[in-house]
Amino acid sequence: MQWQDLLIESSLWLAKAYALTLVVGAAACVGLTRYTRWGRQFWQLSAAYFTWRRSWKPLAGIALILFLTLFAVRVDVLFSNWYNTMYSALQNLDSAGFWAAMLLFAILAAIHVIRSLFDFYVQQAFVVHWREWLNEHLLTRWMAQQAYYRSQALSHLADNPDQRIQQDITSFAQTSMSLAVGLINALVSTIAFTVILWNLSGPMTVLGHEIPRAMVFLVFIYVFVATLLAIWIGKPLIRLNFLNEKLNADYRYALVRIREYAESIAFYRGEQVEGRTLRHWFAEVIGNAWDIIYRSLKFLGFNFVVTQTAVVFPFIIQAARFFSKQISLGDLIQTAQAFGRLQDNLSFFRNVYDSFATYRATLDRLTGFDDVIDQVRQLPLPDTREEGTRLALRQVNVCRPDGHVLIKDLDLEVGSGEALLVRGPSGSGKTTLLRTIAGIWPHSTGEIIRPDRASLFLAQKPYLPLGSLRQALHYPQPADDIPAGQDEAILEQVQLGHLCAKLDVVDDWSRILSLGEQQRLAFGRLLIAQPQAAFLDEATSAMDEGLEHAMYRLMRQQLPDTRVISVGHRSTLRSHHGLELVLSGQQGGWQLQAI
Repeated sequence: MQWQDLLIESSLWLAKAYALTLVVGAAACVGLTRYTRWGRQFWQLSAAYFTWRRSWKPLAGIALILFLTLFAVRVDVLFSNWYNTMYSALQNLDSAGFWAAMLLFAILAAIHVIRSLFDFYVQQAFVVHWREWLNEHLLTRWMAQQAYYRSQALSHLADNPDQRIQQDITSFAQTSMSLAVGLINALVSTIAFTVILWNLSGPMTVLGHEIPRAMVFLVFIYVFVATLLAIWIGKPLIRLNFLNEKLNADYRYALVRIREYAESIAFYRGEQVEGRTLRHWFAEVIGNAWDIIYRSLKFLGFNFVVTQTAVVFPFIIQAARFFSKQISLGDLIQTAQAFGRLQDNLSFFRNVYDSFATYRATLDRLTGFDDVIDQVRQLPLPDTREEGTRLALRQVNVCRPDGHVLIKDLDLEVGSGEALLVRGPSGSGKTTLLRTIAGIWPHSTGEIIRPDRASLFLAQKPYLPLGSLRQALHYPQPADDIPAGQDEAILEQVQLGHLCAKLDVVDDWSRILSLGEQQRLAFGRLLIAQPQAAFLDEATSAMDEGLEHAMYRLMRQQLPDTRVISVGHRSTLRSHHGLELVLSGQQGGWQLQAI
């Protein structure tokens, strides 16, 4: 056994295969991204990751994975040759040849194990880094320009963004890797084992005509026909897997809403209605699951028949040549092994069609999400600018999404220390006016001038982030380097002194605190942030009149220069404001008056 020749031959094979795979692979990638929808979808999601200017590491990772994949194919070829050597030694009762074959097997097995473990690590590390980048990429786009909020107007195009960011990214990275490596392995192995089978195959007489190397042609025809039939049977799985992801996400969202609105549902005693809704969504999930099972039974059943038939096929074809001693036992075994490997390689698309169906569904969901973010960025925004301490609106028009005018040609300016109360019937645009001032309502025009120091908006139901009570008190600013006793003093001022000992307790405070306590905590945020402008949207609706009076008085004492715009229905609010904007709710009418 010439080890040196074997090493040189393998090195040359790897070099040629690597160069050829790079050229063909690059051309295939260009073709797929240009002429296939899913190729364009893949490139849309990952083009920025695989650019040399951003980082050379992903491209280097691909080069290493390609080398390890080709190395695996070469080891498989050597194992195929080993089968021939070992069985031929057994047939010839060649003891020395048999033990030499065992030594070769030990070396090949050791190389195979080391390569497999290293390949596993490299691929998994690559997938993890890819997931990290893609998560950051989509998360940044989703959070930028408040797309997470403004995309609600386009929610029918991107349902369940949480699932798309968390689950679909993971599936996309892992499946992309497995499909790409599997495809390269299958194509290169097909070429390598076709050469082996070509050398072992003999002629066959069909309808009076002798066909040389018949087995090679038979395996290609056999797998080609089987693949076409498998694609036809399995094509509905693409739509079914897409629906599976969507319906499960909808059912999970319905369950989350039960937890989120548990108290309201309990007060209404709405268990029967909610249970009926949940069962409806679950029935949709189960119905689609049965459709997947029935279609998969057809698909898998066909694949099993094709695979099992292929086991005995090469033995039947080569049996006559073996019994006539034209080939050895080793040749027969290697023929069966090469035929089986070639059949597996050619059946790659047939065997992974269900995985590819799921992959296509994942691509649709991720690119759909990415497209929605692009559409959100194209939505118009109010003309806002920051100028000193001014808070003014010039020729502002506020409309509903359907174009109905809520507020027309609004002009006003709130001076230092002044407070404006916005009133009007429900649906007249009070909260929408605050959204416009905040710069997040796309259906508005005009000029909005805001203070250049951060403004603070207090909603009727304050948002409390996950974390400690101290973090909730300082939101949206970090709670770092706080002087001792400052937060405790603020809690005392907003009449939440009983929570001082729990400032650093991490819990779901939005469920622990009552709505009135949450609103008082929001006033504590005002005292910490000390904004030049504060916007309160029914920010005291859960407080009694005494607490409401105390919170507004505290705000005016601690923040005497802050401009305040409040939205509310209570007549008691009028005593805390000097100006009143009354919206009529009809034809954009409004009236500004002193109180």
